[in-house]
Amino acid sequence: MTDVPAAARTRVVEGLSGLRIETPSWGYANSGTRFKVFAQPGVPRTVHEKIDDAATVHRFTGAAPSVALHIPWDAVEDYGALADHAAERGVRIGTVNANVFQDDAYRLGSVCHPDPAVRRKAVRHLLDCVDIMDATGSRDLKLWFADGTNYPGQDSIRRRQDRLAEALREVRDRLGGNQRLLLEYKLFEPAFYTTDVPDWGTAFAHCLELGDRARVVIDTGHHAPHTNIEFIVAVLLRLGKLGGFDFNSRFYADDDLMAGAADPFQLFRVLFEIVQADALRPDSGIAFMLDQCHNVEPKIPAVIRSVMNVQEATAKALLVDTAALAEAQRSGDVLGAHAVLMDAYDTDVRPLLAALREDTGLAPDPIAAYHHSGHADRLSAERAGGRQAGWGA
Repeated sequence: MTDVPAAARTRVVEGLSGLRIETPSWGYANSGTRFKVFAQPGVPRTVHEKIDDAATVHRFTGAAPSVALHIPWDAVEDYGALADHAAERGVRIGTVNANVFQDDAYRLGSVCHPDPAVRRKAVRHLLDCVDIMDATGSRDLKLWFADGTNYPGQDSIRRRQDRLAEALREVRDRLGGNQRLLLEYKLFEPAFYTTDVPDWGTAFAHCLELGDRARVVIDTGHHAPHTNIEFIVAVLLRLGKLGGFDFNSRFYADDDLMAGAADPFQLFRVLFEIVQADALRPDSGIAFMLDQCHNVEPKIPAVIRSVMNVQEATAKALLVDTAALAEAQRSGDVLGAHAVLMDAYDTDVRPLLAALREDTGLAPDPIAAYHHSGHADRLSAERAGGRQAGWGA
């Protein structure tokens, strides 16, 4: 095993014990690109089977106790019964994601659309999602808008922001208890000239206006190339406006690959800022979520791998010698400070994590354990027939 000092090992154990990673229902369904959605054997046919798959991931990792819903992809008649089904499987319903981008009415936008009737339709859906949160006990409503324009002059940029603000206020006012609104941003796609929530500054400005119930979500794949995402993390943490993450990877313009696949060093740097802020704990208010669509790779193993990648990056972040780092920073030792970070990042934490899993009764290698279990073959046999779930593209 890699030699990890006892004090550092304790930090890792305590830090990871509080890390909870929410998995996405749509990550278990058939998905693809704008060109093709590929079907796979054993894919869920209902949201109940998606929850079953999420429970399988939690069973093998011990770190994924909640599953996010996407409405209307996961619509059912009785959401209380769906929450009960999740509890019976050892997980719970987490974030509710609204979908106002797959209706013909939204061709020119949803809450930012120039037609008041379309805006009303979109807001009604968002309010319905809050009703679902009430029924499932969910804390967070996550909003991502495909709204934007393709050509200069197509619509008023300022008026679209006014429409967005009005819709967000109405949804905020409907929230109850400990419920929150999490606003996600994306640089572009499907809008190519202006996107109505393109960056963290726009999302932050709206959340600031909305008050304590609104926070920003950072999707790690939704930035311009070479964006310093950890800087955004640090600033939002400082301002108390970071609500959570959608972890995924991208190599070019699109996203939704496995977390840590494209740039594991970036994932480490992001999680180091979280560790520095002592924000791994569930009561910190940071939602750690995966937002991924597995197009060609098998679904459950890909989600397990993503959970493991986030755990490994977090473990490395917890290994940073913060006292040595602070001393190097105070003395202006640029290379020394950088070396402290790199020493932690270069540590092979896999043996340590394997040992920690064994200590809690889990298999040391969740991927190997899943394949050895024969679970995939059983699903392929049990789920033969019926209509497989997909993202509706």
